Amino acid sequence: MRQSTLFTKTRKNAPADETSKNAEYLIRAGYIYKEMSGVYTILPLGLKVVQKISNIIRNEMNAVGGVEMQSTTLQSKEVWDKTRWSDDVVENWFKTKLKNDTEIGLAFTHEEPMTAMMKNFIHSYKDLPVYPYDVRTIFRNEMRAKSGIMRGREFFWKALYSFSKNKVEHDEFYEKITQAYKNIFNHVGLGDKTYFTFASGGTFSKYSHEFQTVCNAGEDLIYLNEEKCIAVNKEVYNDEVLKDLDLNKSDLKEVNAVEVGNIFSLGYKFSEPLELNYKNAEGVEEFVFMGSYGIGITRLMGTIVEVLADGKGIVWPESVAPFKVHLVLLGEDVEVKNKAEDLYNNLIAKNVEVLFDDRVGLSAGEKFADADLLGMPWRLVVSKRSLEAGGFEIKARNDEAGRIVTENELMSLIS
Repeated sequence: MRQSTLFTKTRKNAPADETSKNAEYLIRAGYIYKEMSGVYTILPLGLKVVQKISNIIRNEMNAVGGVEMQSTTLQSKEVWDKTRWSDDVVENWFKTKLKNDTEIGLAFTHEEPMTAMMKNFIHSYKDLPVYPYDVRTIFRNEMRAKSGIMRGREFFWKALYSFSKNKVEHDEFYEKITQAYKNIFNHVGLGDKTYFTFASGGTFSKYSHEFQTVCNAGEDLIYLNEEKCIAVNKEVYNDEVLKDLDLNKSDLKEVNAVEVGNIFSLGYKFSEPLELNYKNAEGVEEFVFMGSYGIGITRLMGTIVEVLADGKGIVWPESVAPFKVHLVLLGEDVEVKNKAEDLYNNLIAKNVEVLFDDRVGLSAGEKFADADLLGMPWRLVVSKRSLEAGGFEIKARNDEAGRIVTENELMSLIS
């Protein structure tokens, strides 16, 4: 992509009411646009990041047997009446009415609609297990949206729901998806900062499990055992839980963290009231054993920025960066321009994702500042000075200085 054709522009300042690092950098760099508190438009560069994170998640969900579908935004009150339509149970729901006065809700989560739908497809033990998931926009009527895209009123997530014959089959899948989540956080560059965390299971089970990324801006407090790579959420932190998990207080460190994923054993919480059952091998009817597994995709994007950015701007891991290379053209010399154009075309021919800063009228300092703010993994400079030195200057985003390489060396390094 040519930067001259990108309609978004970098800016020096973020909105005055944005205090989080992720919101400041993502807005300034043109990845997102703030519509209102807790609501952000995902701009072209931001969409590329969201798509890459989503595809990493898709690959892991497919690997454990997940089947992607697309659920609805509008949800029927009739289904939810059997479980938790009341505002006393779910207080941060957007609800509205159709013109005929029928009450509906905007997509908040999909346990109930998914369970009701599966009554049409699950009848026998031969129909189980099944693991549908979707990647979509979700709405939450948060009282106070804050922390940029780490807590919004409209956000992007992945939710998978497991339908199993019994707890044994469910537990086998639970172990698989636990590892899949660990793989995801490794892929997006947060694996060494994200911990399997014991949290409240609510009315579903003794525990649920969260994946918490250590972050100063995090809203959660967790007690972390780094040696065992597990943590306990403050909400369940007590002597009984520590004994149950064989943890000692002296080995735990209290830290702030961001919940980037969660997994729940739901049991029969939804299959019983919604009458989702099947006939086992003996022809006896049993309720389906369920689970749910969520990851906030835009929250994960914000967390990556919050945790990995430096004082100059965003630092994207290669796996989620919108472009691998930021090619920067300096000067107006015709020979330099031609070399930069040739290099741009050659990189594209090698299937290298490249953002080409071909803008005119900007100084080297302005272009370098933009490159640091945008945060691509590699900055590649074509200038009169670099050509005289024998090639092009390449610098990793985290390196202090670059080095001159020939085009052959460059292609070998980048590929």
